[in-house]
Amino acid sequence: MEIKVLPLPADKMKPKCTDESKLGFGKIFTDRMLMAEWKVGQGWVDARIQPYAPFVLDPACLVFHYAQEIFEGLKAYKWADGSIALFRPEMNARRFNHSGDRLCMPAVPEELFLQGIEQLVKLEKGWIPSMEGTSLYIRPAMIAVEPVLGVKTSDHYYFYVILSPVGAYYAAGFKPVKILVEDLYVRAVSGGTGEAKTGGNYASSLKAGLEAKQKGFDQVLWLDGVHRRYVEEVGAMNMLFAYEDRVVTAPLAGSILNGVTRDSVIKLAAALGVKVEERQIDINELMADIRSGKLKEAFGSGTAAVVTPVGTMSYKGEALTIGDGGVGKLTQKLYDTLTGIQHGRIPDTFGWIRKIA
Repeated sequence: MEIKVLPLPADKMKPKCTDESKLGFGKIFTDRMLMAEWKVGQGWVDARIQPYAPFVLDPACLVFHYAQEIFEGLKAYKWADGSIALFRPEMNARRFNHSGDRLCMPAVPEELFLQGIEQLVKLEKGWIPSMEGTSLYIRPAMIAVEPVLGVKTSDHYYFYVILSPVGAYYAAGFKPVKILVEDLYVRAVSGGTGEAKTGGNYASSLKAGLEAKQKGFDQVLWLDGVHRRYVEEVGAMNMLFAYEDRVVTAPLAGSILNGVTRDSVIKLAAALGVKVEERQIDINELMADIRSGKLKEAFGSGTAAVVTPVGTMSYKGEALTIGDGGVGKLTQKLYDTLTGIQHGRIPDTFGWIRKIA
């Protein structure tokens, strides 16, 4: 599909941040965006890169009333030699369409998804920060825009991609977080939309997250919605637990996201000679293993932070320190290796890097 590039008027160009240490996350957006539309009877039409601008949407649009929307998250990295790289974007493209299928939305051609992002990032390469730990965050999304009040699939969709230069996730350093195990609220169940990257999953997590922060915790660890017993994932991250001889993580059983970083961590751990088990994890078993010292490390995996060490876990009023409460050796190794591959400091032996410039 041809992607048109519309002119960028001088008055639409934004000033770039001159102090990359103050970028933050997801608050600054570049000059251009990718847009394409799907219309019933026509398919995908009018793919274009245009100046970044608000949408004018009818108040009756289906996305506002029945939540037909999906999104993705990935990053572009500027290497020391000036080249630009993406990390496993093909997996994001396939997961985007997997989410779309669950929400009854049309598949975006992988060529449009990948080539559109590449073309957009090349045009906006001047926005990619180069300070240690920084990157260009890429947000593809699709929304239902048919204006009708009725529970139905839309006849009209917008697929778009916006870009945001982001700072180092760990501005204060790579430090362990405190996690509260949630045993009252439920985020998702197998057979629902838990494995789709759709906004409703995140909206349903807000109340528990807010209450956890009020109690002094950084994140919420969700349990399964049926038994309230088996560990699932943390907010925007998958969770992994390291023992002396293995790493254990929850299986992809329909209620958690198939994380790109999760998959990368599993493959990298195996390459390092660490056995990985994907199985149900009983929260009572996990807490007992923390008490006894069997559990050595715990960490989350996700696009934003890559790997996040966990130092404290609290369940039913009992807060336990994992290991010595610091960053474990395996956690640090996985973080250093993954970020090293992403930023071009370590050779990519897995074929994960897609150079675009």
